[in-house]
Amino acid sequence: MNTTTVHVARFTAAYWCVLIAALLPMVCALLAKRGAFRRSDNADPRSWLDRQTGWRARANAAQANSFEALPFFIGAVVIAHQLGAPQTPLDMLALAFVLLRIGFIALYVGGMPTARSLVWSAGLLFNVAILFIGYR
Repeated sequence: MNTTTVHVARFTAAYWCVLIAALLPMVCALLAKRGAFRRSDNADPRSWLDRQTGWRARANAAQANSFEALPFFIGAVVIAHQLGAPQTPLDMLALAFVLLRIGFIALYVGGMPTARSLVWSAGLLFNVAILFIGYR
């Protein structure tokens, strides 16, 4: 008798969180340009953003930080899946990370540096927890 095991991959909630986290930098860019699309220079948008001040500059900085946080989060989620991490706790940690990142962006744009740093630190700890949740 020939028995074949079929592995069916599924798109977990943690993977959906990776997609959301990957879109957050674009949300920050839209915030930075909000209401200024006519004044922004689409031929050289980075120079235009570099000249911004206040909340627009902070939104652009939040965009850069969101890109910086992304590789570790993606890697942690993929490694946790490969190690066979329990799915529900992994999904909950990934969701918590994304919610912390959204809070981080709001605090960054809102000009609350101390709270922002605390939320960033919590996000880092959740990311480390994601990385090690499958460790046995």
